Amino acid sequence: KGAIIQQLKSLNIEIIDEIEFGFRYAKSATIIAITGSNGKTTVTGLTHHVLKTAGLNARLGGNIGISFAKQVAELDNLESVVFILEVSSFQLDYCSTFRPDISILINITPDHLDRYDYKFENYVASKFRITQSQTATDIFIFNEKDEAINAVLKKPSLEINAKKIGISNIYNKKGALEVGQNIFDTNKMSLKGPHNHFNAACAIRVSQLLGLPKAAIEEGLATFKNAPHRLELITNINGIDFINDSKATNIDSAFQALRAMSQPTIWIAGGTDKGNDYNVLVDLVKEKVTALICLCEDSSKLLAAFEGIIPIIKETKDIKEAVKMAYELANKGNTVLLSPACASFDLFDNYVARGDLFREAVYNYQLIINN
Repeated sequence: KGAIIQQLKSLNIEIIDEIEFGFRYAKSATIIAITGSNGKTTVTGLTHHVLKTAGLNARLGGNIGISFAKQVAELDNLESVVFILEVSSFQLDYCSTFRPDISILINITPDHLDRYDYKFENYVASKFRITQSQTATDIFIFNEKDEAINAVLKKPSLEINAKKIGISNIYNKKGALEVGQNIFDTNKMSLKGPHNHFNAACAIRVSQLLGLPKAAIEEGLATFKNAPHRLELITNINGIDFINDSKATNIDSAFQALRAMSQPTIWIAGGTDKGNDYNVLVDLVKEKVTALICLCEDSSKLLAAFEGIIPIIKETKDIKEAVKMAYELANKGNTVLLSPACASFDLFDNYVARGDLFREAVYNYQLIINN
């Protein structure tokens, strides 16, 4: 496949992504495009849910759901459609004229660097392609507290034509989330943790820009259920919460998950290491984690990072045993969190399989305990 792509490039044959292809036939529709290293599926899904709950003709697509181009081909009256698209860096690499009415850049942390010559700046540039074709009538929403994003925005050579709207991640006080002129009660939302409150702020800002009233936005926020494997509360067994965050395949995702924990936590982590630097987790781990269960083929890096920091560390290659260990280590009021900080490929086909097997193991163990 790579050789074919390179040959096409050498012949100056245009290569486009299906996002670009669909856009060329959907310019009459309203398009909201969302990218970022972590959280884009949540922001995309939440934005879609809020808009659809409010009665808009909202359609989900891009990197999730049904192909954007397929929907464009099958739908009539595109003027009434609002597309909410999750867009990956891979897709943006092959977009040249794609121009969303509203673009959102959530965050940028090192990921997929093997695709970008192991240069973080190349990956950052790919993410910024989401706003490359926007004009002064369009809107670019970004995380104004993200270091990588801010570093690019400070470059004098940077040219962004869209109206820029920054969202800070310091906005939540005692459950009150202030976005624009409105205050929303985060206690009524299913999404938990500061990072998810930031995600909600992005969805709220889009909804406000489209003219939705506060009451309609609140209804969507309150009824949204996130995609599986993203801080998914599976069940409570005798006062112990079991949370599936298998999608946390990198350090930043695990950091956000641990930060969201409000109870002493038994942390299940490990997998295929991506060159992780666990030092950024140390302070959070000291504050939140009472025990670590290494679920992986090779625990050596986790052990080196956390021995002497976490009082109890156990190792296993079996997810059922990991659940049993976690329950036995936990006390009433504790949380068992699967947030691996690693890819899954040492023991599982993918993060979905890992999360599904964890959920199954938790439910099966609950049956054993209750019987």
